[in-house]
Amino acid sequence: MLALTFFIGTAAAQDAGAPGAPSLIAQMIPFLLIFVIFYFLLIRPQQQARKKHQQMVEGVKRGDTVVTAGGLVGKVTKVSDGPEVTVKLADGVEVQVIKATLADVRVKGEPAEVANDTKS
Repeated sequence: MLALTFFIGTAAAQDAGAPGAPSLIAQMIPFLLIFVIFYFLLIRPQQQARKKHQQMVEGVKRGDTVVTAGGLVGKVTKVSDGPEVTVKLADGVEVQVIKATLADVRVKGEPAEVANDTKS
């Protein structure tokens, strides 16, 4: 309670029209600059990644090899109009998976990406 009284007293003691005080626009510039930086470094890349994932999921078709978010790898056997696909994991093992949970879609005949970390 003492700290609150201190802040209220300090705020009341400040003069609103003190000469040399920065204008409202000058005070807002750092916040606007921070927002622009956050937009280009955090928000925009997330939006682009979400859009790319959505296009990848919408383009899944029968015969594609998919990797689920749980790490299961299988072939798509049936694509429905709804949010689900049927994935064959092994002989006689088929599961229905929500399209949004697909982590990767590998088109039929496309090799898996290999990290090239050779150090000589």
